[in-house]
Formats: sequence, C-alpha cells, structure tokens
Amino acid sequence: MGCILLQWRMRLILLCIVLGLFSSTQTFAATPPSDAPKRFYDRVMEEFQHKDYEAALAGFRLFLELHGQNPLASSALYWLGESEYRLGRLQDAVLTFERVITRYPHSQKVASATLKKAMAYEKLRMRNEARILFERVVVQFPRSPEAAAAKKALRE
Repeated sequence: MGCILLQWRMRLILLCIVLGLFSSTQTFAATPPSDAPKRFYDRVMEEFQHKDYEAALAGFRLFLELHGQNPLASSALYWLGESEYRLGRLQDAVLTFERVITRYPHSQKVASATLKKAMAYEKLRMRNEARILFERVVVQFPRSPEAAAAKKALRE
C-alpha cells in the first residue's frame, strides 16, 4: 500500500515538473505560474473522474501541500474527503469533511461537506450524528441541492 502511494506521489511530482510547477523561472514554464495550480488541480480531478481514487487522494494531498493558500484549496480538501469516502475510509472522510467546514467556513463546498459528513456517519451507523447534520444542511442551505438530498435522507 505504501509503495503504491509512493509511486503515485512520484508520478504526480513528475507531472508537476512537466507542467512547470517547480520551475524556478518563468522562462521554463509553458504558462504563467498562476495558471499552474489550476492545471494541476484539473489534472487531479481527471484522476478522480476516472475513478482512480488512490491517485486522486495522493494528488489532492500534494496539491494542498504545494498550494494550501490557493482559492482552490477548499475544493481540493473536499475532493480529498470524497476520495476517502469512495474508498470506504469513512472515518478519515468524516475528519476531512470537518476540516473543510472549519477551515473554509465561507467556501461553496461547506454544504456538500456537511452532507457528505452526514452520509459517512450514516454508513458508520452513527445515526444521531447523521440526523443532526442532515438537519443542519436543511436549515443552513435550504434552497440547495444538498438540502433536497438531506430531506430525502431524513425521510428514509
């Protein structure tokens, strides 16, 4: 397992080098440095969309290490949690979704992170915690798609 993550980390570092994320001068980068984090994020999202959640997990972690102050950081953290959730690492996902909520309280990902945290609690058979979070989504984000999903979960 550790070897696989190391391989993915090396693959992502190589990708960063190719994308020009580690170049010391702009002359070596194909695009302006401000564009590099977005391209890196998009590349990691491709891994997620192709259901390669291990690669996405490693990629989002590396993105956060390199670009933790970037405006995409809250989204990267959310997708890291989503990768953990899809890999069945539910307790890790709960912690990651909580980090999205607490570190980025004004992020557009807070509603989704709260919903997914509730869903992870539900799968962990922590029904009271899940119910509280589903209700929070409905109250805090009443017109959102997440609220509709939370209402449905509360009815079930």
